[in-house]
Amino acid sequence: MLFEFIATIAAAFGMAGLALVITHLSKLAGKRAPKWLIPLFAAIGIFGFQIHQEYNWYDQQVSKLPAGVNVVKTAESTEWFRPWSYAKPQILRFIAADTGNASVQVDNPNVYLVNLYLFERRRSVQKIAQVVDCNTPARADYVLPEKGSKLTIDEHVKKTTAWRELTTDDPLFISLCSNKV
Repeated sequence: MLFEFIATIAAAFGMAGLALVITHLSKLAGKRAPKWLIPLFAAIGIFGFQIHQEYNWYDQQVSKLPAGVNVVKTAESTEWFRPWSYAKPQILRFIAADTGNASVQVDNPNVYLVNLYLFERRRSVQKIAQVVDCNTPARADYVLPEKGSKLTIDEHVKKTTAWRELTTDDPLFISLCSNKV
C-alpha cells in the first residue's frame, strides 16, 4: 500500500509537470494558461492512476496465485462514489480455493479438506479451512481439533459444525468434485 501511495504521488507530479510544460509553452506563444491547469492535471494523474489500479488489481492478484489455486468466486461492485464503476463494474473481492492441495479423508474418499483464501482490495488475505462432501453435496467450516484429539476430519466436523448445502453448479463443488465423483 505504501508503494501504491508513492506511485499515486508520482503520477500527480508527472501530470503536474506536463501541465507546467504546457504553461511555459503557452507563455512562449504569447498566451497565458489558466492558473488552475497544474492542480487539474495533478488531480487527473491521481484519479487516473487509482482507477487504473482498481481495475487491474484483480488480474494482478490472480497472476500471483500459485499452481493449484483456482478462483471460485468473484464479487463485482458498483459504488455511487465511483461513477465509472456503473459503466464497468469492478472486482474488489474474490475467493480462491487451493484445490491442488486438497486432502482426502481416509475414511471417506469423497470428503475433502480445502483451504479457501478470501482476497479483498486493500485488506490482508484471510485463510479459511473448509470441508467439502462431494456425495451430499455440502460444505462445513473446519476448526482445528484440540491437541491430542484422534478424531478424523469427518468426525470432527460432525461434532463441531453444521453442514451447509452446496449446489452442484457452485464453482467450489465443480473445481473440487467434478473429476472425483
